[in-house]
Amino acid sequence: MPQSFDAHDIAQMLAARADRLARELLPRGRLDGRNWRVGSRGSLSIELTGDRIGLWFDHEAGAGGDALDLVAQVLFRGDLAEAIAWSRRWLGIGDGPVPAVQPRQAAAAAADHAADAERRLALASALWLHACPNLAGTPAAAYLAGRGIELADLGRQPRALRYHPALWCQEAGAKLPAMVAAVTDASGQHTATHRTWLASRAGAWTKAPLSSPKKSIGRVRGGSIRIWRGSSGKSLRDAPAGDTVVIAEGIETALSIVLACPELRVLAAVSLGNMTALALPPAIGTVILAADNDTGAPAIAALQRAVDRFAAEGRIVRVARSPVGSDFNDLLQAAE
Repeated sequence: MPQSFDAHDIAQMLAARADRLARELLPRGRLDGRNWRVGSRGSLSIELTGDRIGLWFDHEAGAGGDALDLVAQVLFRGDLAEAIAWSRRWLGIGDGPVPAVQPRQAAAAAADHAADAERRLALASALWLHACPNLAGTPAAAYLAGRGIELADLGRQPRALRYHPALWCQEAGAKLPAMVAAVTDASGQHTATHRTWLASRAGAWTKAPLSSPKKSIGRVRGGSIRIWRGSSGKSLRDAPAGDTVVIAEGIETALSIVLACPELRVLAAVSLGNMTALALPPAIGTVILAADNDTGAPAIAALQRAVDRFAAEGRIVRVARSPVGSDFNDLLQAAE
């Protein structure tokens, strides 16, 4: 009977063979000092020596992990169970013949742009599928509660939000808990996954103390996080004629608006710049842009582009700003 090894053990054994593993999984990569680099701009790098041996990071996708995660992403679209079974055989500690890496699989992380985009989408899908659909009792729910957002007050949890207990963060050099959100396009297709890394400080859950605690994997442009359907209860694609939509920049702002106006359809655009690109169906008659109180020239110009774009589509456009703080979440917390 094969000896028992857990995922951590297997990841360490794979890391010890990082050079061979990287070359077999990604034969079209190139050696760059202590790293094996893949992609048209070398965006995916794998550490081959040193204290961080076996760790990898995709700079375009903003994702990474250990050597076992690499096997999962390259060969099995993020399926860790499949990766463990394959790795046991490759390491010679499992039943069955040593597996060969299929050229078709290795090509999924090849150098051209299309393959890079496919890899980012696969990462986004894997992160979403492996996250917990129920936020209740998780650090993500505690984080939102700390921002004045009690999910129980909504009556139901937005399906676009999930919780992941351990997502790789390159800046932290470790896996951290995170709130994740699905970004979808106008047709409802999942195109990206947004992450908010979390940390426990002084007994409370907050955004992790990082320079960039929020990042997205995949194609965000033109998509949105669908926070709330409003009184119609219909999907964005099936919105009734003349429906109104509120577009906020961030998730917390969007949820704060839902608490105050649950009858409205609310989306999170992820960023102000993406408000201009966000695709809406013809049925949406009124667009309310819930803008942050950013008085900088770039923010003012970006907001005006969004106003002009939706107005050019024949929609009624309004801009709403919080009278307190920088956004509507500040208003919510001030009212408590």
